[in-house]
Amino acid sequence: MTETHASSPVVEPLSAAAAVAASIDFAELKAGPAGVFWSEYRPEDGACRLWRWHGGQARCLTPDGFSARSRVYEYGGGSFCVADQELVFVNDADQQLYRQPLEGGEPQPLTHGRYRYGGLVFAEGLVLAVEEQPAEPVDIHRLVAITLASGARQVLAEGADFYASPTLGDHGTRLAWVEWSRPNQPWTQTRLMCAERRADGGWYMPVCLAGDGVVPESLQQPCFDERGRLHCLTDRNGFWQPWRESADGWQPLPSALADHAGAPWQLGASSFAPISDDEYLATWFEEGFARLGICRIAGPVEDYTGAYSRFRSLAFDADWVYAIAESPTAPAAVVRIHRHDHRAQTLAGGASPLPVKAVSQPVPLRFPSGDGFAYGFFYPALGVAGPAPVVLFIHGGPTSSFYPVLDLRVQFWAQRGFSVAQLNYRGSTCYGRAFRQALHLRWGESDVEDACALVRYLGEQGLADPSQAFIRGSSAGGYTTLCALAFADVFRAGASLYGVSDPAALARATHKFEADYLDWLIGEPVQDAERYAARTPLVHAERIKVPVVFFQGALDKVVVPEQTRSMVEALERQGVPVEAHYYPQERHGFRQAVNLAHALEAECRFYERLLERRGA
Repeated sequence: MTETHASSPVVEPLSAAAAVAASIDFAELKAGPAGVFWSEYRPEDGACRLWRWHGGQARCLTPDGFSARSRVYEYGGGSFCVADQELVFVNDADQQLYRQPLEGGEPQPLTHGRYRYGGLVFAEGLVLAVEEQPAEPVDIHRLVAITLASGARQVLAEGADFYASPTLGDHGTRLAWVEWSRPNQPWTQTRLMCAERRADGGWYMPVCLAGDGVVPESLQQPCFDERGRLHCLTDRNGFWQPWRESADGWQPLPSALADHAGAPWQLGASSFAPISDDEYLATWFEEGFARLGICRIAGPVEDYTGAYSRFRSLAFDADWVYAIAESPTAPAAVVRIHRHDHRAQTLAGGASPLPVKAVSQPVPLRFPSGDGFAYGFFYPALGVAGPAPVVLFIHGGPTSSFYPVLDLRVQFWAQRGFSVAQLNYRGSTCYGRAFRQALHLRWGESDVEDACALVRYLGEQGLADPSQAFIRGSSAGGYTTLCALAFADVFRAGASLYGVSDPAALARATHKFEADYLDWLIGEPVQDAERYAARTPLVHAERIKVPVVFFQGALDKVVVPEQTRSMVEALERQGVPVEAHYYPQERHGFRQAVNLAHALEAECRFYERLLERRGA
């Protein structure tokens, strides 16, 4: 199948288990006088544990039997906050708030009941949170404050469909948050709200500061500076950029003409922060690669990017900039970068089992498709002379994105003679509002068009063999995969990981957060029934002529298992070679190492058998 260059590094290929085991990830970094804190996910058991770096050492704070993970909006985020000398976190098992001393000890429940919590923020003795109440016909969401000392609960805001990013400022006298109403999504149209505190401790009627609908905009990550001025990111000028309130209204801060955040699928993101009157910390994207810097109102940007290509969960103190950082040759790590000499130090993670010379590194792509361009990253197969078979990765969301960072599962493919192409089709984030909005009513069309155009482009450039192209995707990416197999004759086979095969059925069964998403992506299911039928892989299963492999979690509430079973049965009736793997304990997005490894190995064997039959 492959021909090895004499100069290729000799490295023992990663097993699927090793590739998965090294896929440790970090989230929700926070820094303050008590230390640096973060959440660490390890695939061996799927748990999320809280860690503290203090006094030059890192220590796990989460005892066995607990996992800090929110399930608000199903995607969670904001699972913990640091409260004086305690942690407050959402326990995965019951979704209740627990408090735990920083020096250790058994967590104790702070809340009881059937509510779920996320987006935690601590200020002025209060834990601010998004609260989710199970109800029929849809869940109810509100903002609440939980008093740390007593557990008393106060409703701060209710009536909107969704809430995010509560924050207190100006010595606790102002409360700001983001909210939005159906059918909007948090990346299409939101409102920035603010309320003033009354003398009796209550709150005056909130006012809308931005996002009243006059200007289409998505706002996220509100925060106050030391002078009590409110900042936020808004895309009203085409990109998520930082703005600040002033006596003359909202004013844009000097910034790169680029997105300074990704789509807010989860609560608790932090991709910029005001530092002083004339400077702020931020990360932004250039051709898909992230930059990190301290930006000044007047003066040059101080660049802290170094060798990294993605940054999350920014924080700072007088001496250091903190972030979760990744690069094309090193996995996710908790890092700090000295503000004066730019010296970088890794606090956790960042260890790769592969030497740099044995890593296939991303090549940014910009290629013509439709009436514009699409983007992505190409990872050449290792040790292959000439164009190699290519596996086209389709991200989920679909309002999401691929980033040019080390993913050992990509390296698993590259070591086995496959090139990998990660597609950021029209509708992906990190390329501005217009590009993101280009998927409106065109899901199943423009994304498929971009996937086919990418294969054609790779062939024209001599980067891959277009006759040996495979396509795979998870969730929404699974839908694009199945559409591409049904409506285009480009791919030899495909893999759907908990993918959508019947969007109309998904619209009937999915959760509140995405209940109106299909209306935006395709149309209203009843009024636009013909459009749904035209873009439903299950309806057109007879048009799929190539083999397909499926992977599905039995506990998935986003894409329910019946979607996959129906698609498998339809293909089997047509005589199409098909495999299906079901995982009893997995939800939407696999988390257990044994299942992740099994799926990776099974998918690779599936493609290799097809190449062997063809004599490749």
